[in-house]
Amino acid sequence: MIGYVTLGTDDLDEARAFYAPLFEHMGLPLCFEDPQVVSWGDKDDETVPRFFVCYPFDDKPASTGNGTMTAFRVKTASEVDTLYETAMRGGGSDEGKPGFRPESYGDKFYVAYVRDLDGNKLAFACYDGKVNP
Repeated sequence: MIGYVTLGTDDLDEARAFYAPLFEHMGLPLCFEDPQVVSWGDKDDETVPRFFVCYPFDDKPASTGNGTMTAFRVKTASEVDTLYETAMRGGGSDEGKPGFRPESYGDKFYVAYVRDLDGNKLAFACYDGKVNP
């Protein structure tokens, strides 16, 4: 359903440094990069959604939407935990520590919420219902 997601940044080098380890963990390589934009996905498979971070094209500062969020679905709760910790180490801010949120999508829904360096809200979520010891 999703073709690609684009988030704005005011510092592309910082955004690249923040997102690169997250996408490395998710197995999505760098697809494209130029002085304006960087993206991750599968450059050989256009059916895989891509994620872009770029400078706004209107030369105004990047901004975040109230209620806007990009969610990344992963396979296990341990991946959610790892991505959350990676984001925190990269300078992200906590918007909701990893845990079950049955009120959102049922008893198996495990998710963490963070904000990137520009304030964009991200979620890392799975539906496996298990937490590794």
